[in-house]
Amino acid sequence: MQLPFILLIIGGSFIFILFFLYFVPVNLWITAVFSNVKISILNLILMRLRKVPPSIVVNAMINSTKSGLNITTNEIETHFLAGGNVNNVIKALISADKANIPLTFKMATAIDLAGRDVADAVQLSVNPRVIDTPPVSAVAKNGIQLIVRARVTVRANINQLVGGAGEETILARVGEGIVTTIGSAFDHKTVLENPDKISKTVLAKGLDAGTAFEILSIDIADIDVSENIGAKLQTEQASADLKVAQAKAEERRAMAVAFEQEMRAKAQEARAKVIEAEAQIPLAMAEAFRAGNLGIMDYYKLQNVQADTAMRESIAKPGNQGSDKKG
Repeated sequence: MQLPFILLIIGGSFIFILFFLYFVPVNLWITAVFSNVKISILNLILMRLRKVPPSIVVNAMINSTKSGLNITTNEIETHFLAGGNVNNVIKALISADKANIPLTFKMATAIDLAGRDVADAVQLSVNPRVIDTPPVSAVAKNGIQLIVRARVTVRANINQLVGGAGEETILARVGEGIVTTIGSAFDHKTVLENPDKISKTVLAKGLDAGTAFEILSIDIADIDVSENIGAKLQTEQASADLKVAQAKAEERRAMAVAFEQEMRAKAQEARAKVIEAEAQIPLAMAEAFRAGNLGIMDYYKLQNVQADTAMRESIAKPGNQGSDKKG
């Protein structure tokens, strides 16, 4: 019975030691003491209860103390509980301090909680980044299209990282400035001769306002001469005008054809009325005979007049005159 009891005591003691060492990180406390970090064992135990890893806090305090930064454990715990990246913030603060960049712990945590990589931002402030713009097409006043590629050198603006616009805004503004500069040029040759005019004009606009970056320089990497947009537009306009003129001419022709057909219809209607009136003449003459208004001699005189009129008409025709001369 004594052996199981001894084993039980040994097992219980081992579990108690593990439990004690988990809640009382003696090793971390000893490391902190030798690193000149003032932190108590009770504080480390309370960190366990608050579900804050003591190792993260102790390592952050050691790094900040060795770098001469004045940061408290409460600030580190608060940032960790807020969901921030403690190691990244401490790394950024150390880098900023070595590079003489004014960066406070409050600002660094705000940048980190905003979703930006604060350490990368500090690194970008020390080492500027070159951004290649996509090809930007613009047309000068003489109608020649130019395709420009530029390189924008930027560095992070620490004070504008929270709420500042990103690289996409920088590229859009630079592209807008390039289009404006080329569009105001009277001749594309002046742009080709002085490409630095584009850089100076764009830089003078202050395109980095409200962004998380500061534009250091804009360099024109390449300018390609494209097609003659002005001539192309004039050709398309001339083609469109021609089509309009053809449509109007076709409209006038259709109206003329319709008018001619209408006149023919009216002429045919008039002929029909004449034929109808001529058909009434014999009936009228018969009625005049019956009524005694027309005699036989009057009828013969009328026939003679008609025959004389027909003879005169046949003589007046050129064909008949020619045939009489030949005879």
